[in-house]
Order: sequence, then C-alpha cells, then structure tokens
Amino acid sequence: MTSAEFEGWNTLDKRTLAVTALTLAGAAVGAAIPAVAAFVGGGARFGVALAWVVAGGVVLVGGGVLMDLCHWKAVRYRVTSDRLELAFTLVFRSRKSLQRERIRNVDLTANPLQRLFGVAVVSIGTGSHESGGQGRLKLNPVSRAEAERLRAELLRRTEIAETDEHAPLAALDPGWIRYAPMSFLTPTLGLAAGGGLMQLSDWAGFQKGLIDWVLDLFLGIPLVLVILILLAIAMVAGLVGALGLWVEMWWNYRLDREPGGTLRVRRGLFTTRSISIEERRLRGIDLVEPLGNRISGAARVDAIATGMRQSDDDDKTDYHTLLPAAPVATANRIAAAVLREPVSPTEAVRLTGHPRAARGRLLRWWIGSVVVLLAIFAILGFLLTGVLLVIGAALGVVLLPVSVLLALDAYRNLGHGITGRYLVGRHGTVRRSTFALERDGVIGWTVKQSIFQRRKGLLTVVATTAAGAGAYSVYDAGEEQGLLFAEESVPELLTPFLERV
Repeated sequence: MTSAEFEGWNTLDKRTLAVTALTLAGAAVGAAIPAVAAFVGGGARFGVALAWVVAGGVVLVGGGVLMDLCHWKAVRYRVTSDRLELAFTLVFRSRKSLQRERIRNVDLTANPLQRLFGVAVVSIGTGSHESGGQGRLKLNPVSRAEAERLRAELLRRTEIAETDEHAPLAALDPGWIRYAPMSFLTPTLGLAAGGGLMQLSDWAGFQKGLIDWVLDLFLGIPLVLVILILLAIAMVAGLVGALGLWVEMWWNYRLDREPGGTLRVRRGLFTTRSISIEERRLRGIDLVEPLGNRISGAARVDAIATGMRQSDDDDKTDYHTLLPAAPVATANRIAAAVLREPVSPTEAVRLTGHPRAARGRLLRWWIGSVVVLLAIFAILGFLLTGVLLVIGAALGVVLLPVSVLLALDAYRNLGHGITGRYLVGRHGTVRRSTFALERDGVIGWTVKQSIFQRRKGLLTVVATTAAGAGAYSVYDAGEEQGLLFAEESVPELLTPFLERV
C-alpha cells in the first residue's frame, strides 16, 4: 500500500516500543542472574560472565524493539460502515477483515506495563471457529481511549458510556477470597513451586548442594514424617500462590448490564480485563461447583452464550465466567439477574433422580480406577522396590473408601428437569455442574448408549446447541426417562424418531 492508500487508516500506538523494551529488559535481567551463576560455577571469571550476559541482553532488547518497530510500521486498521479491516504491509502484504454484523465480542486487556503507558490490547472476534484465526483480529496495542471507542462502535452500543456506575449486577466481595484455596490448584501450585526451585538450582549449578542441605536438615527424622513436612511446606506455598492468583484475576471485579443489552465483566489487579457478552446471545448459565468450593458452600457462574470466544493456547483467561466462586445463594441470585428471571432455573427446578443402576455403574467405574492404579504400584513394587508396595498399600487404604464416597456422591448429583423456558441437568462430583439451557436454544439431540449402559437399561441424552460448549449431557438416565425428557424439553424435535408402543 502506498502512502495515499493509507489515508483513513489508523496505526497502532507507538508506545508499544517502550512497553516491548521494558518487558524484554525485565526478562533479560531475570535470565541474567542464573546465567551469570552458571558461568561462574563453570569456572568463568565474573567479569567475563557478566560481559557475555550483558551483551546478550542488549541483543535481546535491541532485536525485540526493532522487530516491534517493523510491526508497528507495517500494521494499519480502519473501521468502515460494514467492516473492520486490518492490513499488514512489509515484505509481503496481507489483509484481513471482519463483517461488523458478525462481530460478537470486543475484549480489552492490559498488563501492568501497558496500563502504565495508557494502552490496551483489543481482541475482536466473531465467535466462529475458523482455521488460521480468520474469525478474530487483535490490535496490540492501541490507546485506552481508542480501545473503549472501538468497543462501543463495533458492538454498536453508542450509549455504553452511560452505564449506571452505582448499580452493578455484582461487585467484588473481598470475603470471597476464602474460597480461593479450596481447589486442586493449591496442591498443584505447591508442587510446581518445589519443581521450579529444583530447576532453578540446577541452572545455577547448586542443585546437589540444595539436596544435601535438605538431607542434613532432616537427618534422623523418619522418612514418613519428612514426606509429611515437605508436603505441608508445599501446601503452604500453594496456598500463598492460590491467594495471589485469585487477587490478580478478580480484584476490582464487577458485572454490569449496560444500556443496549450487553453484559460486561471487568476484573484484574495488575492485568486488567474487560469482557463483553451480548444478552441476545445468552442461552443459559452453568452453575459450577468444584468439590472444594462445594464443601465450603460456594459456586461460580459461567455463561452459556453463542459466539463466545474460546481461549487461545497462550491465553488461559476464562471468557465465559460471569461470577467467581461465591456463596451458592449469591451465585443463584446473580444467575437469576443475568437471565432476567425472578428465581434462577438451577434453584427453581426439582431435579428428577436417575435409576439405581446408574449408582452401580458409577461405583464400578470409581473403584475400578483405583484398582488399576493399585495394580500398577504392585507390579512396579515387585519389579523395582518394595517401597512402592508400601506406598500402594497406603494409597489403597485411603483411596478405596474415598472412591466409594465419590461414586455415591456422583449418583446423588445426577438429575434433570424442566422449568419454564429452561431444561436443567446436573452431574459430577469432583466438579459438579448444573446447567440451565434455553429450550429454544437446542438444535438437536444425540442419544448415546454403550454396551454396558444397554445391559442396565441406561442411556445418555445430549442437547446440541450453538452456545457454550456446544453440547450438554444428561448422563445415565433410564431409557424411557431420558427419551421422554428430550421430547418434553423440545417437542417434535425427537418425536419423529421415537417408536410408540
């Protein structure tokens, strides 16, 4: 494109160069410390090691800024009456565009450095799953004011600025932080912290010294007690990590209903996020209760909506979450407000339980899984070391009764029902999910029956929809029970395929 052809096109914000320079400088400093330690540990003089590391840092920062400068010069965008267009012109040319009528979400994010410089990343998507990312464009970055303008214009919500700041549907309650440690993320973060410490010590060349120091510290203490102490330390580290992650993700949270019919979630302490969902695309909600949250009486609310953005591999943000883990009564109240119902469908319906055969099926699955795990420990114990036999026996004593309790709990949680405009289904124990899906949003039914289900007179009916995960299942219902539920939920959709007796 010539300079004349660029008339009417906008550039990205040039402050991206400063953001890139500081980001890479921070990465260089972080990498320099273990690198210098490794060089020195390998016999190099400190001055020589520092010179090599500094030179590498200069190349990294300079090269990164140069690449970002080329990107900034090459990218142009514009908004026309019917399209959003993005052009890239450097060695080669490319142009991508989205029809404004197909745009379903405009999400804003800004990390701490971007916030410091007053810029934000704008992700615009159609909600489609086209190959090569053809259904989404990203402007990285633009000024904060330009980001808000694009959001208002592309969602055709000219009155967005008139949001009633004093009446959010939901706002952060700092007390909800108590639910953060009640998840499997806590032990995962603790173990990750231990693994990270070992990796850093390996890079710095003093891993053996660290292991020897730990062995000397616990000298004379029984092995079982040492393991318990290390697990306790890992749990404390995981607890701190879970609390910190919750604060980063959910601080400043609020859920607004904006004039014009848009739900907007804003959240984040260091990295801020603004996520928009058009109400006309909303087809229901999913009340999610992981086991730890359920024990503590908490649940989160996820949106079931068409055109919802799916997280990329490099972006793990939950774009469908409307409310973080909060008291169940609060979650139901927010769900009702989001759906514009007097009572949440997940609370209003009386769920129909499933046949006792489903309980036996769950018991066999859970107990069988534990038996397979114990068999692996037994085989490895006979082949390698008797210690694994002891560990396997200890796991068996703990896991077998736990598996029975989880199976019985999973059976109690099975259920389905219909209330007003919604069909409701519930399943799960480690992660219990209660979904309320608009009956008008169901576009098809899939009936699944394995050979083991057929022997017990059970089946799984799956509601197919263009919203959310695309399919919502009612597991292990009775044959007649499941088919009648599907027929009653969406009359005439399944009727032609039913054989009347």
